[in-house]
Amino acid sequence: MTQDLTQTTAAGLARLYAKGKASPVETMKAVLVRAEEINPAINALTIVEGKKSLAAARAAEKRWKKGEPLSPLDGVPVSIKELVRAKGWPHSLGSKLTDKTPATEDAPVVARLREAGAIVFAQSTSSEYGHKGVTDSPLHGISRNPWNTDCTPGGSSGGAGAAVAAGIGPIAIGTDGGGSVRIPASFNGLVGLKATFGRVPAWPPSITGDLGNTGPMARTALDCALMMNAIARPDARDALALPADDIDYARKLGGKLKKLKVGFVLRFGDHPLDIEVAAMVTGAARRFEALGCKVEEATAPFAYHDAGRAFVVHWLSALQRLLQLYPEERHHEFDPSLLAGAKAGLRFTLQDAVNAQVTRRELAIAWNLFFAKFDLLLCPTVAVKPFEAGKNLPDGPDGKTNAQWSPYTSQFNLTRHPAATVPCGLSRDGLPVGLQIVSGHYRDALVLRAAARYAAAHPLAFPILPETKR
Repeated sequence: MTQDLTQTTAAGLARLYAKGKASPVETMKAVLVRAEEINPAINALTIVEGKKSLAAARAAEKRWKKGEPLSPLDGVPVSIKELVRAKGWPHSLGSKLTDKTPATEDAPVVARLREAGAIVFAQSTSSEYGHKGVTDSPLHGISRNPWNTDCTPGGSSGGAGAAVAAGIGPIAIGTDGGGSVRIPASFNGLVGLKATFGRVPAWPPSITGDLGNTGPMARTALDCALMMNAIARPDARDALALPADDIDYARKLGGKLKKLKVGFVLRFGDHPLDIEVAAMVTGAARRFEALGCKVEEATAPFAYHDAGRAFVVHWLSALQRLLQLYPEERHHEFDPSLLAGAKAGLRFTLQDAVNAQVTRRELAIAWNLFFAKFDLLLCPTVAVKPFEAGKNLPDGPDGKTNAQWSPYTSQFNLTRHPAATVPCGLSRDGLPVGLQIVSGHYRDALVLRAAARYAAAHPLAFPILPETKR
């Protein structure tokens, strides 16, 4: 076998397995070696299960040889973010304070992936309770971007993004409460999807309530679609799960984009935007015209600062609950930024909470009206390029801390619309930049199709060997 299996997509592995040109055991061994070589440099994984993974690979190999795979994901390694429960692993949440007793049940997405034959081989890092858009924690330290290990992989699903970009498994599960799938997918050159809220069931519920989503991260939209075929099914443990839609997401990628009306919004308000990101995303939006779309410059339909405040009130009000869940004498063990956010959440009044809920409804209606006019929205995923690892916030153009570096993602956690990111190229310093694609409720398949069509016309070459400078 001359092909590097660690650089092969999930769909590509399935084709090789079907033709007998590679086996799940070969793939799993290659990924385990890759993890041993690369993970020390990027700190993306907290657990790597070698023995059980190889046993699962041998079982998958037998099924493929019989011509009876459970799904195209049978024998494909997948990592699971530490905020998502997996049987036998501690549900650590990136925190020193959580009970590290191994979980006795799988979360719905993990159970569905196992049923599809995917090999759940590793747990990936997160910021503590997924509270910020970078990945470091008091429990596990700093995770790094394989494109340049001086840089953050984003967050809070940064370990998942870094692992896939580094070739440590072709697919991963992340969570997204304000952009935590899309930000690291953008920073690592991946496709990541936050589906319509409720399409992918979640249990236990996120501490951030109905802002939280669980979603796929991969190098291609097709791999995300194959994951959606497995995980986008109702589960009784999720009280807000949507009914089954019976969509074959992989098959839906084959449709064309002709005659779609696309709204392009470069800025969501008065916030800093890296000039290189702006140029690359603008160029990507124009390329949709070559795919048959009618692209029109548009304006975000809601005041940026009002939407941002509504999100902050929702987010910090949820985080303050941590102060009640753990004794005060242990609060110093929290990440300082998490503790500060939780304490800030205590200052909101009942009126603040009600006003934020009203704003959320108004925001959702405003975007619904936008999507009554446009089939798709295109915008940057993140306003900046990947920045220094270990920092919570990048520096702004004025040299001061830039707290508005990610204005594009959280609105769609509030409104529940499906949103994906797709890589639209590399910056001059070789770092990935992402284009966000959003559509109306329940049009998840269209979002993935748009990502697939764009990526097919403008593929991104991943580095075979990541930078390892520290």
